[in-house]
Amino acid sequence: MLIRSLHCSKFQSLSLRCFTSVTPHVLKPGDVLRKARVYTEEDVLQYSKVSCDSNLLHTDPAAARNIGFEGPLVHGMLVASLFPHIISSHFPGAVYVSQSLNFKFPVYIGDQIIGEVQATNLRENKSRYLAKFKTRCFKNGELLVIDGEAMALLPTLTVEQEQHEEP
Repeated sequence: MLIRSLHCSKFQSLSLRCFTSVTPHVLKPGDVLRKARVYTEEDVLQYSKVSCDSNLLHTDPAAARNIGFEGPLVHGMLVASLFPHIISSHFPGAVYVSQSLNFKFPVYIGDQIIGEVQATNLRENKSRYLAKFKTRCFKNGELLVIDGEAMALLPTLTVEQEQHEEP
């Protein structure tokens, strides 16, 4: 089984990659791709602006605590955006077709989140491949905070290394 781990520090431009080998791999059912991310207050503010989601749960600590949370929440859809990022970074030209999500626990600014996609079904569709993935995010490496499924059209089953982003 192919497992690739990708990690981002608090500085989004830094990316560390750990690969099991240097030879190209072909995606197979059971293969897992991962990416780690820590969301910052700036990430939440920018997402609030672009999504027009002005819910105070995301930006006001007092409002979040009044409802029973420890502090402002990272938007669930921002956290779930790890899934298409993981897929498109390994399969450039992939088309994200569908996603189901179950939000299990809150994610707070500063939490270490690991997004994971696991190939569960692959089917050739004309000159592309229809891929079904089990999608999960874990907080601090163990607590399942989001799960679901995704479908994507992949141009190839060859898994590419994620490109290093420049600052």
